[in-house]
Amino acid sequence: MSEASLRRDIVKWGRSLFERGLTAGSSGNISVKLDDGFLVTPTNSCLGFLEPERLSKLDAAGSLISGDPPTKELPLHFAFYEVRPTAKAVVHLHSTHATALSCLADVDQEDAIPPITPYVVMRVGKVPVVPYTRPGAPDVAPLIRAKAGEHPAILLGNHGPVVAGISLDAAVFAMEELEETARLVLLTRGMKVRLLSPEAIADLNATFRLK
Repeated sequence: MSEASLRRDIVKWGRSLFERGLTAGSSGNISVKLDDGFLVTPTNSCLGFLEPERLSKLDAAGSLISGDPPTKELPLHFAFYEVRPTAKAVVHLHSTHATALSCLADVDQEDAIPPITPYVVMRVGKVPVVPYTRPGAPDVAPLIRAKAGEHPAILLGNHGPVVAGISLDAAVFAMEELEETARLVLLTRGMKVRLLSPEAIADLNATFRLK
């Protein structure tokens, strides 16, 4: 896919995510890996009002080549790319239900999203929670690197979800599935929930291997 097409897709998905209330104000950021660098949403930009020509273009080392200054949360994006060779896009949002889960003291830190539907297993897998770090702080990077090799989706403690995918479409779809499942988890909290069996999970993992 050409760089021009990727720019248009970032703008398209940013607007869609914003208009559906999946991230508010100037929160959230998107990156896409190019053959020679990265396209990233600018710092303090609203995902609903991005402009293709103003997206930040970075070289392979992360230095700005053109466009506006990039999001301050580059460390978490780069950490995913470093340990997930298949990752071509990373999406970070402050979506309501996934962020709520990231704030709960009693959530399972190794798997905050229980396997209650097949699609969360197929598209998201287990979702660990990493400890809180200041947004944009470089100390998030080792926390991400420690988990992202095995997990394409992570909850940042008291902050929100971040998801990597083999394409921008795949990352967005996984993010949407994570948020919807987080909503179901909170809706059924305190109820007796029937989880998918280990056999069903193994079958899904064998059939729909996450990349």
